[in-house]
Amino acid sequence: MQETPFCLSVGNLLSYSMSDSNSTDFTNPSTFILLGIPGLEAAHVWISIPFCAIYVIAILGNFTILFIVKREPSLHVPMYYFLCMLVVADVVPSTAVLPKMLSIFWFNSREINFSACLTQMFCLLSFSALHSGILVAMAFDRYVAICDPLRHSTTLTNPVVAKIGLAVVLRGIMLVLPYLFLARRWPYCRTNIIPYTYCKHIAVVKLACADIRISSYYSLAVAFLVTGVDMFCIAVSYIQILRAIFSLPTKDARLKTFGTCGSHLCVILGSYIPHLFSALTERFGHNMALHFHVLMNNMYLLVPSMLNPIIYGLRSQQIRDSLLQLFTH
Repeated sequence: MQETPFCLSVGNLLSYSMSDSNSTDFTNPSTFILLGIPGLEAAHVWISIPFCAIYVIAILGNFTILFIVKREPSLHVPMYYFLCMLVVADVVPSTAVLPKMLSIFWFNSREINFSACLTQMFCLLSFSALHSGILVAMAFDRYVAICDPLRHSTTLTNPVVAKIGLAVVLRGIMLVLPYLFLARRWPYCRTNIIPYTYCKHIAVVKLACADIRISSYYSLAVAFLVTGVDMFCIAVSYIQILRAIFSLPTKDARLKTFGTCGSHLCVILGSYIPHLFSALTERFGHNMALHFHVLMNNMYLLVPSMLNPIIYGLRSQQIRDSLLQLFTH
């Protein structure tokens, strides 16, 4: 039977690691080796240019959003509080990944400490859950604002917003801690080479020479509890929102009301579609080359953090006005 390009790439990497590494018999590796983008090593410097540009745009855009919300009292409302939380959830994962990625691309510095690897994994997984939970909170905010506008200010008070934010953060931390516990307890006796630019959970766990089914089952359970339940809650909220919008008497009123949800809908699509695409290609895209998987995972981490401030900057009249006022001053 003919082997797929993905299997061939992984096989070549494992052969390389067994022949080139002297640490083929270890249980607690002090370091892992990140290969970057296997097969595209010669283009690492060129690939770093768009990644750097995306990250710079993301940092400037997100911190501009934070500054404007802090500066403008009229934006001190639940919608923009949740937007600030979303900004933080976007910036931290890309910041946790990009410096090491650039050190691989520019200086061929591929080693990463085992503890640093687990820390990177924690940031990626916990803030991914945080990001999804904030999208649910923003959908709830839009639901109350449109379906029950007279009670919006009394329902979503500042203490309630703070409690929702705390609950989302605690959910992310509690769900991710078992990932780290299991990853630390597995014996790693095959290789310490990871064919990615960062410590992707499934790539690290696959290096263990033990039965890792518990990690796989837990990953599926968390994916259902986080992505599945959150998407269901968002869908229910928007079904109620659409019912309220279509009950409005005029077309202009319907368009204006629906426009208040436009930014949030764009962010939802920009967040969940790449995530689902990445998950599906990871499980079913065995005919795809390994470097394609790695590139898609990197783009999934970096691109949403760049797009979200652009979406809100373009679609939110209040942010546009505050930004123009800032530049004119």
